[in-house]
Amino acid sequence: MATYTKRGEGQWQAKIRKTGYPTQTQTFRNKALAQRWAIQIEAQMDNKIFISSLRAESTTFQQLADRYIAEILPSKKSADKIESTIRNICSYLGDYSAIALTPEVLVGYRDTRLKTVKNDTVRKDLLRIRRILVIAAKEWGIYLPHGNPIDMITIPAQATRGRDRRLEGDEEERLRLAAKQYGGEILSVMVFATETGMRRGEIVDLRWENINRIKKIAKLLDTKNGEDRTIPLSPKALKIIESLPINISGKVFSMRGDSISQAFERCCKRANIVNLRFHDLRHEATSRFFEMGFNLMEVSSITGHKDLAMLKRYTHLRAEDLVKRLINLQS
Repeated sequence: MATYTKRGEGQWQAKIRKTGYPTQTQTFRNKALAQRWAIQIEAQMDNKIFISSLRAESTTFQQLADRYIAEILPSKKSADKIESTIRNICSYLGDYSAIALTPEVLVGYRDTRLKTVKNDTVRKDLLRIRRILVIAAKEWGIYLPHGNPIDMITIPAQATRGRDRRLEGDEEERLRLAAKQYGGEILSVMVFATETGMRRGEIVDLRWENINRIKKIAKLLDTKNGEDRTIPLSPKALKIIESLPINISGKVFSMRGDSISQAFERCCKRANIVNLRFHDLRHEATSRFFEMGFNLMEVSSITGHKDLAMLKRYTHLRAEDLVKRLINLQS
């Protein structure tokens, strides 16, 4: 049976007490709205289909995000990067309760973000919000009566064309000169990335015990695709390893991932090179492996790519280099 209490001007509180259910309380601007809500809730209870949304009403997205970061994120790859993304989302949506994240609110968030960042960034943000709400609904008792709001809005389409940025002209020479002037490990990290095709995170996590100098190989553990892989080390890569001091952490390189990206960006600026990211060095290395004559399976075993479509995104062969190979083969 519902009871109604006037709490002040324009405030009517409806309270429902029913055996087998927690007490349900909601406040409305007039009694008619309170009665309409109470009738709906009591009907759901009578039909044994009622699920309380009180936790969704009292829990903010910030609280859900904090729990996700604490409980779910530690097992994820690139946890630091994902956490940074979630924190940025919370700067927009953190104060909303879970139930208040309506399609209208999320469309507003989407359209605001699209004014300053690319479609892919917004797409990833929305999918991250969706994932958090899925976990909250399945495991944390956050009932969303209208379902996941992300499923009710249009998510920006995924880019169909990957980056094809490679080092051009004398950019490599200028970049290495800038890195040498910058100091520290960044030059060694850059050359090592170009020689091995390793991801930034794989370079950061590389440990001395996983390098075999006699066999000239390095074992990469628990990589992005969840598998270990062993890669060959070129003479230049081995020379870099031999030049590095062995530090107490056991890691080959002492730089953190964010420090590598920051230093690389500053070196590019110093060398007057635009639109080049550290990850493009992996792209460059992969393309060079093909230009050296390695076949698809050989390159895949080095880079860790699992399918041809993904590998092709990193493979942009220079026509002039292919011409040289044709001449050598036919001579």
